[in-house]
Amino acid sequence: MNELTISLDGTSSVPLYEQIYKYIKSDIQNGGLPFQRRLPSTRKLAKYLQVSRTTVDLAYEQLVSEGYIEAIPCRGYFVCNLEGLYRLKTKQPQKETPARQEQERYLYDFSPYGVDLHSFPQNAWRKLSKEVLLEEERSLFQLGDPQGELQLRCSIAAYLHQARAVEADPEQIVVGAGNDFLLLLLCSLFGTGQTIAMESPTYKKAYDLFRNLSNQVRIVEMDESGMRVDLLEQTDARVAYVMPSHQFPLGKVMPVGRRMQLLAWAAAKEDRYIIEDDYDSEFRYKGKPIPALQGYDRAERVIYIGTFSKSIAPAIRVSYLVLPKSLLALYRERGRVISSTVSRVDQRIIAGFLDGGYYERHLNKMRAVYKARHDVLLEELKAFRRICRVSGEHAGVHLLLTFTDGRDEAEAIRQAAQHGVRVYGLSRYYVGDATGKASATVILGYANLTEKAIREAVERLQRAWLDKAGE
Repeated sequence: MNELTISLDGTSSVPLYEQIYKYIKSDIQNGGLPFQRRLPSTRKLAKYLQVSRTTVDLAYEQLVSEGYIEAIPCRGYFVCNLEGLYRLKTKQPQKETPARQEQERYLYDFSPYGVDLHSFPQNAWRKLSKEVLLEEERSLFQLGDPQGELQLRCSIAAYLHQARAVEADPEQIVVGAGNDFLLLLLCSLFGTGQTIAMESPTYKKAYDLFRNLSNQVRIVEMDESGMRVDLLEQTDARVAYVMPSHQFPLGKVMPVGRRMQLLAWAAAKEDRYIIEDDYDSEFRYKGKPIPALQGYDRAERVIYIGTFSKSIAPAIRVSYLVLPKSLLALYRERGRVISSTVSRVDQRIIAGFLDGGYYERHLNKMRAVYKARHDVLLEELKAFRRICRVSGEHAGVHLLLTFTDGRDEAEAIRQAAQHGVRVYGLSRYYVGDATGKASATVILGYANLTEKAIREAVERLQRAWLDKAGE
């Protein structure tokens, strides 16, 4: 029994059988108990350790099930040959990576991608999850419709009609795991080698995705109304990617006149389309919500993309696109070979979230939460008027500060970091020929900061920027 000098802790929260199992398993892995070594019988080990035989039986059964020992009739338990058996390496303490060290430098992070997860509707989500999983419907665990659950597509169509003036039948809607997947799907429909027009600065991931799929990207300059259609006309672009309700990252809202020009451009030739990314249209703080571009489309040229990631939580990973009817035949030919990338269970939960009125209540709550933070941030930033101006503050969950005192972007970011505050430079979102364009603008996202944290962070920014300005 010398090879099993196990010391059991009767006061530990770990069951005794598990302590025995872990000791023998570790001894086998470390070579203390070699191949073909016979273990003591359960009766003898139980007597030696002064525990019940059932306790030792449980430990041995677990070791047998995992392949560490084998039971040979009339002979006993023997250590198995571990050659070729996968072993988990002991986890070593991870070294601090530069990225992690950098993250820990900041006490406050004005991330433009932030979401207030403390307001996640936990109770409603738990209730709906339980209801869906209690349903006696085994088909939920099989592959469903490539376009997504019909119930969810009907719910999305009803919501879009009411909230965004989007005209869509459920057959036009495709559900996918995030906007990036839906853009990949669209690229598979159009085929590689397309020419796509984009603004700059823009959503960088979309730009990289289009380029990585061998598409040509034409950068079209913007003015106060958004993408300039007169310059778009001079390109050979077949597709224009825009965010008319709240351009990222500048926060511009495209007026109706420019929208009509863009639709006229698309309708002028048979193979032109507009991708409308409506990523955070739910949050608007001045005036009434502006209807989606798709609602004005009569030539069936607008492909609408929306998401629940910004309004509920990033981990939900559920987005959707509305295809114009003119593209449905092409989708059935090329797109339906790709299975839905969202769990059918999750789709049912979100459908219930929409149908039960939970989503509407959650949005109303989040509008109030973000509006309060938006107002606090604007009030606190009044002290900076002599060195910078604010823009893009009427919608979304971020705004821009442009320095007018000669300070550049890199200097502003460095000064903020020295005081424990992370801000983001606008220049990182410029693409194409505009990459590296000189900028004196930083982005402040406020969704993931409480009102108290915003005040504390801006106080630090005052020391970082205003004290420097007065030197």
